[in-house]
Amino acid sequence: MENKYDFIPYSDKLSFNEDEMLARSRRFVTEISKRRTVRDFSDKPVPVEIIENAIKAAATAPSGANQQPWHFVIVASEEIKNVIKTAAEAEEKEFYNNRAPNEWLEAIAPLGTDESKPFLASAPYLIVVFEERYGIKEDESHTKHYYTKESVGIACGMLITALHMSGLATLTHTPSPMNFLNNILARPSNEKPYLILVTGYPSDNCLVPKISKKKFEEISTKK
Repeated sequence: MENKYDFIPYSDKLSFNEDEMLARSRRFVTEISKRRTVRDFSDKPVPVEIIENAIKAAATAPSGANQQPWHFVIVASEEIKNVIKTAAEAEEKEFYNNRAPNEWLEAIAPLGTDESKPFLASAPYLIVVFEERYGIKEDESHTKHYYTKESVGIACGMLITALHMSGLATLTHTPSPMNFLNNILARPSNEKPYLILVTGYPSDNCLVPKISKKKFEEISTKK
């Protein structure tokens, strides 16, 4: 099979001595360990370039066959945020009252969450991430995409990390179903809503649950 791409030397790789590598890795663990999901956002303005740069970082994520099956919609409009909030809360009310299994409701009960989602309107930005399930060519024929969920998931992880390292807080929100987002944001049918990422500064009186992460020994093994 003929190669689609020319191959060039990998000349942009980062290069550090071992001491620098260890220091950078420890510093990163310390910084990323401060990340928390928050639900109380400040209305303090955030420069849009910070959001754009985080998306640019996310777009460097690896993807199946380099198809980059994602689209990011930056929502800053108060009107559109309120429309999304209304639609999301309607789905969440139905979910909490009729669709959610008891096991799930019991699992999230300590967090005190319910169908009310004020952060969708109060935060300065919503980043709505879409998964491109297949491509559409100029002649309107379809191109099969591979590993789309995995690829978009990796990109979302990098997006959350980039926003945190820029000094912003985030909240991942996935109302079910999310099809209303295609209509509100005028996205094509080959795209499926994957995630609403709420972002901005945490409010001055923001509270987070006192939780802990599993120990390293519980989540990893050495062979």
